Amino acid sequence: MNKTLAELAALVNGTVIGDASIVISGIASLTDARSGDITFFTNPRYRRLLSSTQASAVIAAERISDTDLPLIIAPDPYRAYAIIARLCFEKPFCPLGISPQAVIAESAVIGAEPSISPLVFIGEDTVIGDRVVIHPGVIIGAQVRIGNDVILHSNFVLQERSILGDRVILHPGVVIGGDGFGYARDHQGASIKIPQVGIVQIDDDVEIGANSTVDRAALGKTWIKRGAKIDNLVMVAHNVVIGEDTVVVAQSGIAGSTEIGNRVILAAKAGIAGHLHIGDRATVTATGGVHKDVPAGSVVSGRPAIPHRDWLKSKILCSRLPEMHTELKQLKEAVARLEERLEHNKNGKEES
Repeated sequence: MNKTLAELAALVNGTVIGDASIVISGIASLTDARSGDITFFTNPRYRRLLSSTQASAVIAAERISDTDLPLIIAPDPYRAYAIIARLCFEKPFCPLGISPQAVIAESAVIGAEPSISPLVFIGEDTVIGDRVVIHPGVIIGAQVRIGNDVILHSNFVLQERSILGDRVILHPGVVIGGDGFGYARDHQGASIKIPQVGIVQIDDDVEIGANSTVDRAALGKTWIKRGAKIDNLVMVAHNVVIGEDTVVVAQSGIAGSTEIGNRVILAAKAGIAGHLHIGDRATVTATGGVHKDVPAGSVVSGRPAIPHRDWLKSKILCSRLPEMHTELKQLKEAVARLEERLEHNKNGKEES
């Protein structure tokens, strides 16, 4: 990348403060940046690094008094950083063709400009779109449908009849379409497997992180809607629906038949019980355990999850428990002394 600060500012709807003609060739952190790099600053805890950074310019949300470096002031600096970083690091698409070491069923249909690596398996009657990149060790079952511009990283498994939209990115170790966890108990308590005969549908622009799993439906479909982003080590059970632009952070788990709305945030280690509804734009904070429906737009915390403000109040009260215990002990002792005094006075009156 070789672009002036003015050109970069135009890309991110930002404003330049300082020399707009400076040429930027890369992007790096405050500590790693060198001359020609642009860096990124929004967190006040890193303000001390502004005086020592070697960067040629800084992306920020507002004017910074601590530096004389040229700035791009952007209304959304994280978005600005993302756009410029992609400009720096994304490589142009270059199809590699189909490796002779890939195993592809004769009935499979492969679109234009594929990049299919060695040790890939593609099953019967599967249809793959254009410009799809499939890395080594990927297994794709029969009757799968994959859209255009999809990237499947190494050791990814896509079970039969699953559907992927366009521009889906699935990272190493992801398993899509494994059996849901469905069993019935007989009269002796033994588990009888319930056939999982549904599918998984993943819509356009979804990205799923390493070693996450999305189970096939018992009946019907497990559905990840457009633009959803799922982090590493996330478990999505059978018949779950995850709404558009929802974010599910690492180590979260969603039990069967729960519906997650649009633009929801499930923070790290969130646990969602089955057959629930999480409303649009709701947030479950880190380690939140949800056991009942969550209204749209609300924020819940804790296990079991309660409204976030109530949870904060409970945490404040918990921090005071030792002090409150001491006060309660002192009050009990004072009450006991008063009772003794009252009893003594009562006995004295009776004797007189």
